[in-house]
Amino acid sequence: MRSRAPMSTPTLPAPSLPAPPRRWLWWTMLVALIAVAQTWLVWLTMDFQASRQQQRVDAITAELAAQLRHRLFIDTQRLAALADSRQSPADWRREAASLLLSQRELLRVERRDASLNIVSALDNPLHKPLFSVLPRDQLDFATQSACGAARRAGEPQYSQSYFVPLGNGLGEEVMDLCAAQVTNAHLTGYLVGSISLGALLESVESPELARNHEISFVEGDGTRIVRTGSPHGAGVFVADRVVGVPGHSLQLHVDSASGRPGVIPNLSTALVLGLSLLLFGVALVLAHDMRRRSRAERALGESLAFRKAMEDSVLAGLRARDMQGRVTFANQAFCDMVGYAPSQLLGRGEERYWPEPAVAGERVGSQGQETEFVSSSGRRFPVMLHESPLLDAEGRQTGWICTALDLSAQRRIEDMSRRQQERLQATARLATVGEMASLLSHELNQPLAAISSFATGSINLMNDALARTEPALLLQAMERIAEQSERAGRIIRSVQDFVRRREHERLPIGADLLVEAILPLVRMQARRSAARVEVHMAQPVPRVLCDRTMIEQVLINLARNGIQAMAPCPQGPEPLLRIEARPLGAGLVEFAVVDRGPGVPDEVRAQIFTPFFTTREEGMGLGLSLCRTVIEQHGGSLDFDNLRDADGRVVGARFRFTLPVAQRGRAAPPAGEELHA
Repeated sequence: MRSRAPMSTPTLPAPSLPAPPRRWLWWTMLVALIAVAQTWLVWLTMDFQASRQQQRVDAITAELAAQLRHRLFIDTQRLAALADSRQSPADWRREAASLLLSQRELLRVERRDASLNIVSALDNPLHKPLFSVLPRDQLDFATQSACGAARRAGEPQYSQSYFVPLGNGLGEEVMDLCAAQVTNAHLTGYLVGSISLGALLESVESPELARNHEISFVEGDGTRIVRTGSPHGAGVFVADRVVGVPGHSLQLHVDSASGRPGVIPNLSTALVLGLSLLLFGVALVLAHDMRRRSRAERALGESLAFRKAMEDSVLAGLRARDMQGRVTFANQAFCDMVGYAPSQLLGRGEERYWPEPAVAGERVGSQGQETEFVSSSGRRFPVMLHESPLLDAEGRQTGWICTALDLSAQRRIEDMSRRQQERLQATARLATVGEMASLLSHELNQPLAAISSFATGSINLMNDALARTEPALLLQAMERIAEQSERAGRIIRSVQDFVRRREHERLPIGADLLVEAILPLVRMQARRSAARVEVHMAQPVPRVLCDRTMIEQVLINLARNGIQAMAPCPQGPEPLLRIEARPLGAGLVEFAVVDRGPGVPDEVRAQIFTPFFTTREEGMGLGLSLCRTVIEQHGGSLDFDNLRDADGRVVGARFRFTLPVAQRGRAAPPAGEELHA
C-alpha cells in the first residue's frame, strides 16, 4: 500500500501593523521644555538676587552720600560759626579746640588775614600734626583757590582734594574748607579747615558695612583716593554717587565683597519648586509687573498733569532749546510775552523775538542777563533771562532751559518812583525858599534903605547951588546906590536860580563852584543868626560828577540845619559854620558841614534820616531824608557824628557826604583856601 504525501497548507502573509508612535520625541520635547523652564527659573532667581544685591548696594551708597552731605554740612556750619572776626585770639583757640575734638575728621583749623597769610593755626590733638613733613606753604594752592571762590560766592567753599605726606610712606588725603570773614561789608580774613577724607568715611560707616563692603572716594577716571572697610570689593555689585559740596564734588564708590550668586543652591531649589510653581509664579510676576506699570503710568500721568498746570500757572516765561539753538519747549506765559503761538516757536530759532538776530542763540549766564525782546506786534520790552543746562536722565546735556521775566511793570514802577522823588525834591526846594522868604524881607531892607538914603542925599545935593556942590560927593553917592542895587539883585537872582533850576544831568564841576553857588543864601541866613561862615577847600580843587541842582540843595539843607542848630545857644562860643571839601581817595570827594551847636541827641540819632521826622515845629521832616536819597543816587553816602572836646563834651555836629570824582578834563577855576564871611 503506498503512502500518501502530506498535503502542504499555504502560508498567508502576516498583516502589516502600523508602527508605534515615536514617544521619545514627545518626551524629548517635554524634557527640553522642563530644562528650559528650570534654566530660566534658575537664571531668574540668580538675576533677582543679583538685582536685590545691587539695589542694596545702591541704597547703601545713597544713604552714605546723604550722611556725608549732612556731615559736611555740619562741618560747614560749625566752621562758618567760628568765622567771627570779633573774637579774641584766646576765645577763638578755645572754640577751635572744641570744634576739633567734636569733629574727628577735622584735622586742622587756620585763621588767615585778608591776604591769606596764616595768623593762627590749631591741629587736632588726636591726630599727628598735618604739615609736620612738608610745610604748609608748599600745599597751599588748592586752599587759595577755595578761598578765592568763597570770596566771590559769599559762602564757604571746598577745595580739590590733595595728599599730605606724614612720613614712613603714610599720609592723608585731605580737602580744605574756606569761609570768608566779612565785617561791615569788608573782607577781614578767612577761616580754613582741613578735613581728612579717610576720617570722613570712617565717621559715617557702620561695623556691618565695614565687614561686607569696600567704601572709597575715587577720581573721575576711577582712581581711588581713599578707602575704608576690611574686605576688598569683588567688583560685581558696585555703586557710585556724587557728593556735591560748594566748590567741589566727591565721587563715592561702594563695592560689595559678595560675588555673583552661586548656581548649586539655586538649582536644587529650582528643581523642587519649578514644576509646581512655574506657571503660578510667572502669573504672579506678570500681575505684579502689570500693577507696577499701571501705577507708574498713573503716576506719570499725574506728574505730567501737575507739570502742565504748573507751567500754565507761573507768570515767568519758560523756554527750552536744544544744542543747535532750536526751541523745543515754550510755556503759555512765554508765548503770551512774545505774542507767538507755540507752533510758531517750536522747532525754530530765536530770531523771531530778538531785536538783533546777531545775539539770538547766545548763551545766557545763570546769574542773569538783562536784554530786550520784541513781540509779534513790534513792541520792545525789557526782560531778565536766567539760563541753566538741560540734562537728560543719564546726566548728558541736551540743551538749555531759560526763564524770562518781563521787566516792563518794574520799569514803570521805577519811573513812577523817580517822578515821585523829583516831586518831593521840588517840594523840599520850595519849602526851603518859603523859609527864606522871611529872610529876604530882612536882607532887602538894608540895601533898599541905603538906596533911598543915597537917592535922597543925591537929590539934595543936586538942588544945592552948583557952586557949593562937590561933584565927588555926588559921584560917590551914585556909586553907593549902584552897589546896594546890585547887592539886592544878587540876593533875588540867587533865590531865582535855586528855584528855577530844573536840569537833572550829571556833569563834572569843581567843588568850589558848588559851594560858591549856595554861599549867598547861606550867608543871608547866617547874618540873621550872627553866625560866621568859613569855607575850607583843598588845593587843587577837586572836581566831582553830579547833578548840580540836587547837590546844591543838599548843601543848603545841611548848612541851614547847622545855622538853626546854633541859634538856641547864645551863651556858647561864637557861632561858626564851616564848609569843607577834600579828596578822600578811592575815587571819592568828601564834603563836610560842621557847626558849633549842641550836636545830635542820642534819642534822635536812629530816626534823623526817617522821612517826615522832625524836631522843629515848622519843619516837614523831608530835608535829611531827601539829602540821603540824593547822595545814594549819586553812589555816595551821607553820615554824621558829634564833635567832642578833650573833656568829652559835645561841641558841635558834622554832617559829611561823598561824591564820585569826575574824570580829568578842563581844570577847575581856582578857589581860595579859606573864604571868611
